[in-house]
Amino acid sequence: MQNVIEKKVAAGLSIVSNAVIIILKLIAGIISGSISIISEAIHSLSDFLASVLTFFAVMKSSEPADSEHPFGHGRYEDMSGFIEGGLIVFAAFYIIYEASKKIFFSTPLETETTLGIIVMGIAVVANFLVSSYLFYVGKKTNSISLLADGEHLRTDIWSSLGVLAGLVLIKFTGLNILDPLIAILVALFILKAGFSISKTTLNNLLDVALPEQDLQKIETAVDEMKTECVVRYRALKSRSSGPEKLIEMTLIFPEDMTIKQCHDVCDKIEDKIKNALGNCTISIHLEPECTKCQENKS
Repeated sequence: MQNVIEKKVAAGLSIVSNAVIIILKLIAGIISGSISIISEAIHSLSDFLASVLTFFAVMKSSEPADSEHPFGHGRYEDMSGFIEGGLIVFAAFYIIYEASKKIFFSTPLETETTLGIIVMGIAVVANFLVSSYLFYVGKKTNSISLLADGEHLRTDIWSSLGVLAGLVLIKFTGLNILDPLIAILVALFILKAGFSISKTTLNNLLDVALPEQDLQKIETAVDEMKTECVVRYRALKSRSSGPEKLIEMTLIFPEDMTIKQCHDVCDKIEDKIKNALGNCTISIHLEPECTKCQENKS
């Protein structure tokens, strides 16, 4: 329950901070005539929409399993993360389009940099604090939506720093052409982050197996129990569903072991895997080792 409350607070904080930053950037961009600041406002708008999606996903994924969703609602977080990645990509292409228009089809406007520098400095500090909190709660609760939202804001920090540096250069050099060029560089950085988020969440939606390091931890947990009569394992399957890892496997035991003995060993293996990987749902099928079959093979 505590994890759910922390996730909701983090998602709500992200929404409020993004809304304030968008308003500040839009005002500064319009007053200063800076396409790089306006592009940052567009970037923050995509962050805001992503934050709203994250809040919805966190609320929905926290609901218990029901008759329509017997495996829970974790997929809502994966879906939210995938849409967030798409919003980042769209924002990046739009920024490139607007900056290119300013370079090739219009005379660069005079840029008033002082207000922009102040606003971008505020945005950097605010996004650093909020993204740090999102990453903290996201890792603690294994929430892919909060981690994706934190990634959103982290890219906003770097892009805001880039715009801030550019505004300082424009202020001291008077080279207004730097404004749209910086906007394009910001967009390329955003584009990379968007594709990365989309790839991760799409893998979860397509039931791609857990990363190799996670599979190795599962194998290690089983191998450590071979001293307690586990012969071997097979048919290992794994995937992610939002913050939860779903694991299935078949364990082979000596045929003279009782069901109670096998069950106790399975409980120990499940505990080891959960300690190593966190939030997991594990399904283990038991099979006896067929001694006669092995003798016939030999």
